[in-house]
Amino acid sequence: MKKFWSVCTLLLSVSFMAIADEPLKLDWLDLIPESERGQFDTQGMPQVSHDGEQMLQPLTGGFREELSGSKVKIPGFVIPLEGTDTHITEFLLVPYFGACIHVPPPPPNQIVYVRFPSGAPVQQLWDVVYVVGELTAETQSTDLALTGYTIDGVRLEQYDDE
Repeated sequence: MKKFWSVCTLLLSVSFMAIADEPLKLDWLDLIPESERGQFDTQGMPQVSHDGEQMLQPLTGGFREELSGSKVKIPGFVIPLEGTDTHITEFLLVPYFGACIHVPPPPPNQIVYVRFPSGAPVQQLWDVVYVVGELTAETQSTDLALTGYTIDGVRLEQYDDE
C-alpha cells in the first residue's frame, strides 16, 4: 500500500510540473487592466487613410504589472525590427495586420516588443503566429511606436483559432 501512495504522489508531481510549464494563453484584452476594459475601442482596427497627416499613437492605457515574469503565449502579427534575411531577433507583436505601418499604432498596452536572441524564422512573418516567452510590463521606444510590454521569446508557434 505504501508503494501505491508513493507512485500516486510521483504521478501527481509530474502532472503538476507539466501544468506549471504550460504558458498562460493571453488575448490582447488581457493586457488591458480590467478597470479600463470598458473604455476599449470595440470598433476594431482603425481605417486606413492615405490622405492627410499621419495619425499619432494614443498613449492612454495602463499596464498589468502582475503579469510580469509570467510565461505566456499570445497571438499576433509580426513587424520586424532587427535580423537577417532568414531570422529576426527583434520585432513588434501587434493585434491586427498593418498596425504601426498602414494605420496609427495601437496604444502601448496593445504592442509587445519581442526579443529572440537566437533568432526566429522569417517565413512565419506575415501570418498570425503565437509568441511564447516570458512577459514583462515595461515600456520600449522604437522608431514605429512606444510599447508597453516585452517578451523574451523562446519560440514561435503556428496560430490555431482554438
